[in-house]
Amino acid sequence: MTAGDEENGAPSTEVPRGAQGMMAMFVSLDDAPPPPQVVKAMSGVVGFLGAVSLLLGLVLAIWPSATLKVGAALVAINFLLSGVLRLVIGALRTGYSGAMRAVMLIFGMLLVIGGVVMLRNLDSSAKVLLLITVLMVGLGWIVEGVMALVDSSNARSRGWAIAAGALSLLAGIVVLVIPGWTAVVFVAFTAFALILLGVAGLVRSFTMRRSLKAA
Repeated sequence: MTAGDEENGAPSTEVPRGAQGMMAMFVSLDDAPPPPQVVKAMSGVVGFLGAVSLLLGLVLAIWPSATLKVGAALVAINFLLSGVLRLVIGALRTGYSGAMRAVMLIFGMLLVIGGVVMLRNLDSSAKVLLLITVLMVGLGWIVEGVMALVDSSNARSRGWAIAAGALSLLAGIVVLVIPGWTAVVFVAFTAFALILLGVAGLVRSFTMRRSLKAA
């Protein structure tokens, strides 16, 4: 830019030197590969999560009943801890009104009772939790199918939208009509998906470490 341009009030297109330095720094950061320590840590996390997923999938596939019992026990323990916490808060917290403290105490007591009942009947609790999960999935598919059918007129491909909505609606109805058979398929599919995710995570962790060694 010349002095005449400045006098004529023409806008300047030259980037200040400080801004050029900042832009160069950001570009170099964006183009540079992540540090080896970050890659190593990420590979460790990915490998750990993959191993956990693979282990859970294998356990669920080999011992589905025992795995579901463990899940029910964890839910029951969570109910117990949450109930005790609410009982303590309702009894000791002075900032709440009388009605709020009463609700807190009643809710805490119900959680404690529910947790105790679940721990004493793990078989039934596991089946009930699995059934509730399957029914929630079925209801979700029905809602998703209805929404897809209603909104099919706004889709780019109305035929595909109607087909997808009808399929989701039909799958949800099947789940609600025969939840027992669906629960078996659901457990098998969950175990298979966990195994696949675990293997993929371990492979990804291995490739990350191998690329780090190659660099």
